[in-house]
Amino acid sequence: DRLSDEEMVNQFRTHLINAASPDPSIETLVHAFLPHAFVDHTHADAIVTLTNRDNCESLLREVLGDGIGILPFIMPGFPLARAMADLYEKNPAMDCIILRNHGIFTFADDAQTAYDRMIHYVSLAEQFLTARQPGGTPPAPAGPVSRPDGDIILPLIRGAMSYTANELHTFHLHVRDNDKILAALARPDAFELLVSGVLTPDHVIRTKNYPLFLDFSDTAGEEECGRRISAAFAAYEQLYSDYFDRQTGDDKGRKTRLDPRPRVMLIRGLGLVTAGPTPRDAMIAADIAEHTIAAKILGAAVGPYRELDEAAIFAMEYWSLEQAKLGKGKRPPLAGKIALVTGGGGAIACGIGRQLLAAGARVFLSDINEQRLAQVRDLLATKYGAGMVSALPMDVTDSGSVRAGFSRLIREAGGLDILVPNAGIAHVARLAELDEQAFSQVLDVNLMGVFQVIKAAAPIFARQATGGNIIINSSKNVFAPGEAFGAYSASKAGAHQLGKIAALELAPLKVRVNMINADAIFDDAGVSSGLWDVVGPDRMKARQLDPAGLKEYYRQRNLLKTEVLADHVGNAVVFFAADLTPTTGATLPVDGGIMAAFPR
Repeated sequence: DRLSDEEMVNQFRTHLINAASPDPSIETLVHAFLPHAFVDHTHADAIVTLTNRDNCESLLREVLGDGIGILPFIMPGFPLARAMADLYEKNPAMDCIILRNHGIFTFADDAQTAYDRMIHYVSLAEQFLTARQPGGTPPAPAGPVSRPDGDIILPLIRGAMSYTANELHTFHLHVRDNDKILAALARPDAFELLVSGVLTPDHVIRTKNYPLFLDFSDTAGEEECGRRISAAFAAYEQLYSDYFDRQTGDDKGRKTRLDPRPRVMLIRGLGLVTAGPTPRDAMIAADIAEHTIAAKILGAAVGPYRELDEAAIFAMEYWSLEQAKLGKGKRPPLAGKIALVTGGGGAIACGIGRQLLAAGARVFLSDINEQRLAQVRDLLATKYGAGMVSALPMDVTDSGSVRAGFSRLIREAGGLDILVPNAGIAHVARLAELDEQAFSQVLDVNLMGVFQVIKAAAPIFARQATGGNIIINSSKNVFAPGEAFGAYSASKAGAHQLGKIAALELAPLKVRVNMINADAIFDDAGVSSGLWDVVGPDRMKARQLDPAGLKEYYRQRNLLKTEVLADHVGNAVVFFAADLTPTTGATLPVDGGIMAAFPR
């Protein structure tokens, strides 16, 4: 007669054929209780569009015929499985069951027939909805729709997303702005049509029940945009808190309120923006939201939208078995963080990127050499996934290229938390023979490049108001320069000093700026160091060493007699980026101990 969720899951786990298998579906018992060998179940857009109407039962029979069974929304698990079995036993001729506000089940004794029935019924629903669409174009916008500046709006939104009850959790943003989405948001009835509940309650754990609608078409100025976003988020969180209080009543102490911030934002003129703790989560929310927009527009021609009642939504959102889909476990230290590493096609960037990714950050790698950049990106993506690491071709010496690169980063992720100026080149020549053009080129990359990216990052940090970290890959040469290395040493010393100035100026934004002084990193995972490709031959010639001998020379010259690896630099970057100590303006040597390079 009854079976608790906990006992149901326990029975599933203890009866697995393979103990290492993942948890079976919540709807396993549906498949067990129906007598057919094959049961197909989907949340097809067209079906749930019809079920979210006032007259849905008569509508479903009109569209799909009388051979179907229809159930009101029932929580998945044992109750739904029993209800479906009871319904089928009353009419064994049916080959399809519709669960209102949820989806469709088809079944048969062979896979092809079950599948064909699914396609048949969903196609009938799609054809009906298409035929009911009014001719011509959608309603025209009430007036010209201005396009808000995403470079400003997205960091402001990301900052608003990051705080709740004075607790900071950063999110990744995902933007979709195709013509259909922009046209839907430009409709004069967009708010009334689209700001309503989810198509099926399963979506609520990914998207919340309601999207947040934002319109900046009558807003002038960044400050006003910021105020409007803050007010909209505060209102949304209050509505969510009221919903939680209504549903928990006197039992609110037995449940912990979930995060009250929106996951889906509909921004007129800009597009669909979603948020998630990982890029994948944000993309899943966007997939659902894009389908939801299309389904609500299609359904509007059939009749008013009828969302599922609040109590059912709450039961699903706070159901332990549904929350389990989001996964458990301790968050990595840089979860939700977005990092940019310049000089991304080199060995050191490979190590920095690897450690940032291992700590949970999403990483953008920039470089002027797109071939080397792709090599490092592909290497890291193989282990950490293409969605977590992106290539960003950029020339750090060109302010226009830097602006374009940062704009693309914002459009892809929403903002920035960690900046690692790492791009660098070298030139070997004694001062008497040092060519002015070569000297200027080294200064442009190693000093001006650091200046350009810090300057571009500062407004993003200011708009987010969530702090941040800048970690400059400086050099042991700042304190211990070498002969015939004047251009490099001077440029790195300048960048090092620039970092200290940035630490002073960005402290009011809670942005920490620190430097890492590394020594002699030749390669990483098959990726060579561009600097040592230039410097190495001269150093080997001067010391009459081969490549292996040169590595051993540098290992023996430090106090710890150890090889310095790119991963060591990456570990230092993660240490600073994780805010483990309240430190800014500091220099951390990663050199095995070079006495002449001790900071002083």
